[in-house]
Amino acid sequence: MARKGRPLREDRRSAAKHAFTTRRVDLDLATRLRSDLRPRAGDLVLARVAQLGQHQKLESPYGRRAQLYVGDEIIVAYGERYAPDQFEAIVPQDLSPCDLVAGGGVAGLVLSRHAKMRTATRIEPVGLLADDDGKVLNLGWFGLPRLTLPPVLPPVVAVVGTSMNAGKTTAAAGLIHGLSRAGLHVAATKVTGTGSGGDLWTMLDAGARSVLDFTDHGHTSTAGLTLDRIESVALSLIAHSATSNPDLIVVEVADGLLQRETGALLQCKRLREALHGVLFAAGDAMGAVAGHDWLVKAGHRVLGVSGLLSASPLAVREAEAALGWPILSLADLRDPLTAPKICFAGDAKSCLA
Repeated sequence: MARKGRPLREDRRSAAKHAFTTRRVDLDLATRLRSDLRPRAGDLVLARVAQLGQHQKLESPYGRRAQLYVGDEIIVAYGERYAPDQFEAIVPQDLSPCDLVAGGGVAGLVLSRHAKMRTATRIEPVGLLADDDGKVLNLGWFGLPRLTLPPVLPPVVAVVGTSMNAGKTTAAAGLIHGLSRAGLHVAATKVTGTGSGGDLWTMLDAGARSVLDFTDHGHTSTAGLTLDRIESVALSLIAHSATSNPDLIVVEVADGLLQRETGALLQCKRLREALHGVLFAAGDAMGAVAGHDWLVKAGHRVLGVSGLLSASPLAVREAEAALGWPILSLADLRDPLTAPKICFAGDAKSCLA
């Protein structure tokens, strides 16, 4: 019986630049290329850089950002993207030229982009990576096993925000750093988003002893996944984080409350019951008030409000007047005395009293 696809030489595979999204993949299994199939989310593809655009560097599995050149061959994964400040993209229907829609290694077809973004870097798929039997390698093959929540969890604090770039990761890292300075063992996970290591490395640098994200569960991104799937991934990542016996787990949820998957996930009963509370990151005073009210209505305990607005004394003043409690600064989050109070006191009034 004829083997499907054409051979992929080991030296060619090794010479290609491997993206962050492939970090769990055993690329030794990739011995053939398929050009006769429609790509699916998570499928691995060997592609050639055709034209440089917004993303001119590719993040490696170890976090180094490798400069890209026209003609470079790269190994990335197909996936959707929903990023209001960058790109909206889908998995294309065939192996026609498409776009590098995230520096962590996501191939997709751009539908729209923010006005400040350059056009996406264009790539030309050479073929889907396949094993000896012609089966296309997919990130899902290499994901962590699905776990259910244990009967007893350490406190789990979610960090959510008004939108992209509201200061969620900065707030999460600040809180992790403050808790770590207090001598606490912190585990962290990012449960939704687009495959890129920036947030993961930031939380690791802040002092988290273990960090996981949705790519560890075999997903290039969580955009376009069903709510059941996203909830399952989020709860499983929390369960995996709990296996290291941390004193506390910090969970970052991508994008903003009005993003479809984020909003739906935060209204899931099982996730809400797993959370001790929420730290909310807002970009401005109105967002702080509206987001706080949204979370309370959804049944969450809001432990505090921080984020980009904390850089503006006037915005802080407006938000504090409306909320009736203090806005948490980055210094507050990083403080080894204040950080544990944020998580365990119950609200920002108590922790800064």
